Amino acid sequence: MQSYHMQKKEREITDKNSIEQILKKGKYVTISMCKMDEPYIITLSYGFDEEQNTLYFHSTNLGLKLDILKENPKVCGTIIEDLGYIRGACSHKYRSIVFWGEMVIIKDLEEKKHGFDVLLNHLEENPSKMKKRFFKNEKSYVDTCIMRLDIKKVTGKASE
Repeated sequence: MQSYHMQKKEREITDKNSIEQILKKGKYVTISMCKMDEPYIITLSYGFDEEQNTLYFHSTNLGLKLDILKENPKVCGTIIEDLGYIRGACSHKYRSIVFWGEMVIIKDLEEKKHGFDVLLNHLEENPSKMKKRFFKNEKSYVDTCIMRLDIKKVTGKASE
């Protein structure tokens, strides 16, 4: 992939901690993918695994996104932290990141369990309550698809 420089260098986020904060605070990500020259974009809730610098997603076991990812696992995504529109200034405060990576469809049961734990810990105030409600047995894990996005490159931008 060709690299480009940021047009407004003063808005670039280079601090790794700031980028991680955006990943930790966000609840959904927009992912773009492509198959045979046909673009496709989806918005998904996610869980951030800090130690592995990966994102986990859940889905059904069938569908367009999985068909595309099986053929082309390379994706690009964005997370936006909306800090509010400034009326009368025609300006918007935000922090955002764009990342590139590869999406892996998880088959291993133990990694699926880990992925669900990451998701629930990221999204829920009481993850153990949700785990008891939705994951009563191993079939619950088998019946749902877990995907892991391995982040290869990330850039950040802010207008604060």
